[in-house]
Amino acid sequence: MIQGLTHITLAVSHIDTALSFYCDVLGFTGHAKWDAGAYLSANDVWLCLSLDLPAPSPDYTHIAWTVDQAEFVTFSETIIASGARIWKENKSFGDSLYFNDPDGNKLEIHSGTLAQRLASLIRAPYSGLQWL
Repeated sequence: MIQGLTHITLAVSHIDTALSFYCDVLGFTGHAKWDAGAYLSANDVWLCLSLDLPAPSPDYTHIAWTVDQAEFVTFSETIIASGARIWKENKSFGDSLYFNDPDGNKLEIHSGTLAQRLASLIRAPYSGLQWL
């Protein structure tokens, strides 16, 4: 049975460019770097950057990172100032900023919890909503 998330691996075209974005802009902690990759972390989640040919999905698939509500606006401004492209407007409960990394990988920062999102569905259910 799955116990949690261990790591996420993202294809990147240039290790140093990706390291700069994830560490300097997003605040990840760097741990190791080699010719074809790097290991970073954000709290308990390990991120592997792997030198490859990035092929971001054109659909809604993305990775969302938790941000404290008190830091959301300032952090969003930092991301936007970095030149990151915004790929979607937030239309759901909680503050979210949807942006791309330098290789077009789809990311999101979000302030909110699953409990808050589920509570919002009681007030405004999605079409076809079924509780499991």
